[in-house]
Amino acid sequence: MMPEIDWRLVRRLLIAAGTVVALLLSVATVLGTLAAQADLTLKIAVFVAVALGLALLALVSRVAGIIFLLLVNPLAFVVVNWPAIFDFLDGALRFAFEPASRQLVIVDCFDDGGCSGIWPIVFAALFFFIVLTSFAYTTLLERRLIAFFQQRIGPNRVGPLGFLQPAADGVKLVFKEDFRPAGAYRVVYTFAPLIKVLPVMLLFGVIPIGPSIIVPWFAPSLGDVWFRVPLGLADPGVGLLWLLAITSLGTYGVVLAGWASNNKYAMLGGLRASAQMVSYELSFGFALAVPIMLAGSMSIGDIIRGQELIWEWYVFQNPLAAFILFIAVLAETNRAPFDLPEAEQELTQGYQTEYSGMKFAQFMMAEYLGMIAVSALVAITFLGGWQDGFGLVRTAPILGPLVMGGKIFLLLALMIWVRATLPRIRYDRLMQYGWKVLLPLSLVAVVWTAVAVVLGDLFDSPVIYGMAGAIFFVLIVGGAWLIMGRGRREEEDPALDPMITGERGGLGHVILNVVGGLLAVPFVLFRYTLNALDSLAGVAAGDAADMSGEAGSPGQAQG
Repeated sequence: MMPEIDWRLVRRLLIAAGTVVALLLSVATVLGTLAAQADLTLKIAVFVAVALGLALLALVSRVAGIIFLLLVNPLAFVVVNWPAIFDFLDGALRFAFEPASRQLVIVDCFDDGGCSGIWPIVFAALFFFIVLTSFAYTTLLERRLIAFFQQRIGPNRVGPLGFLQPAADGVKLVFKEDFRPAGAYRVVYTFAPLIKVLPVMLLFGVIPIGPSIIVPWFAPSLGDVWFRVPLGLADPGVGLLWLLAITSLGTYGVVLAGWASNNKYAMLGGLRASAQMVSYELSFGFALAVPIMLAGSMSIGDIIRGQELIWEWYVFQNPLAAFILFIAVLAETNRAPFDLPEAEQELTQGYQTEYSGMKFAQFMMAEYLGMIAVSALVAITFLGGWQDGFGLVRTAPILGPLVMGGKIFLLLALMIWVRATLPRIRYDRLMQYGWKVLLPLSLVAVVWTAVAVVLGDLFDSPVIYGMAGAIFFVLIVGGAWLIMGRGRREEEDPALDPMITGERGGLGHVILNVVGGLLAVPFVLFRYTLNALDSLAGVAAGDAADMSGEAGSPGQAQG
């Protein structure tokens, strides 16, 4: 017997989807109108039409507003950008039906108004479609690889070889109940998943997937030309600083989700996420300082162009910084063994405990998109980005996206391998590893590169630079061998573990007491001064009382 279809639920889903599409079209229309070279009156008319549709959507009828916006937005976009669209269509028809008039002229895309306006929109739509599809199939990749490591089969029932499993998971999450705890802070609870997702999406704005390529374009004002178009949305001069700043914003979504859920487990997960971010953000920043010093620039394009050949990859010039960066991005994305904010054996599900349905799916999307973004970051900074290392991309630029995708795939597989291999560690050990191991090693890595670069520039010789780097490498490897060659220490008696007994001791405790004593000195002096002033005030009040008593006694005697 076929189950009954809940048409009210279907209607609500269609209205929700239509609302999202209408709002996205409205944003695209407004941005396109602002960028278009059209008459001011026409632009104002478009803005009024969009505002009317939004008012209709919000105040009168959602269905009528959706239909109005779906009809008006494309029409307004075409009207405002009609000159560029007409030039494009005219050039396309001439290119197809008048071969004799073709002229192979290469022009930079940003030198033409039509190309500079249309190409970023086309590339962004295609790029984000690929990224979102990759996020869905990264979940399948993780399940299949972990099944392989554990000698299982993995998901293989939905579609050929299980390739439609992500679609089935998405449909399941769409129809899953989306509840909200009674004591939750509604606004923050609703927007916390978006605050987690949006910074990850912004990371892809400055990540190039390949070099500039030549594509045919049709611009009658320039003739039939081939445009040189970039395979990236932007390349600011501080691109690496932008990545460093944006990666830390996602933690706010986790912290706010834990706080707004009105759940102690969720709150503890949010606190863990914030402490973990602070602990590993320092090592993350120091590791990114190494490619900046090697390239002499914070531009991602300059960093990639400085690693054209395989022996020029920065991973071979400072492998310690590459190792630290990989560990730090694992902690930044809350991947195992650093997934303590969502430790299910301790916190139920951590900051995600009170989320379900599509809000839970947004957290999962942010995690896997973050994996793709930080894999691209590691590939850009230490593995040459879209450079293959042998000069093939320089000859055939179209191979750049394939090379970049292959490196991201290998780094994703390595992240999944780490999850399948290493267990989740105790939280105090996690903090100790970040502060006592990674942070000192990151400082050593920065000094390594700084000394090598300065000596290489001072003597103007790559040989000196290589010798300095080799000496640091030998010293670090020798130090690690000496430390680890001592053998494992005997397991400490649990009765002596301060995490169990609560006893305080050691050099750190002494330093904290000394610092606390020094900080307490001003407060003690301030309190002593207040007590002295109170005493003086009491003495003065007593003297005044005695004087008043003496003044009143003669009068009493006369009476």
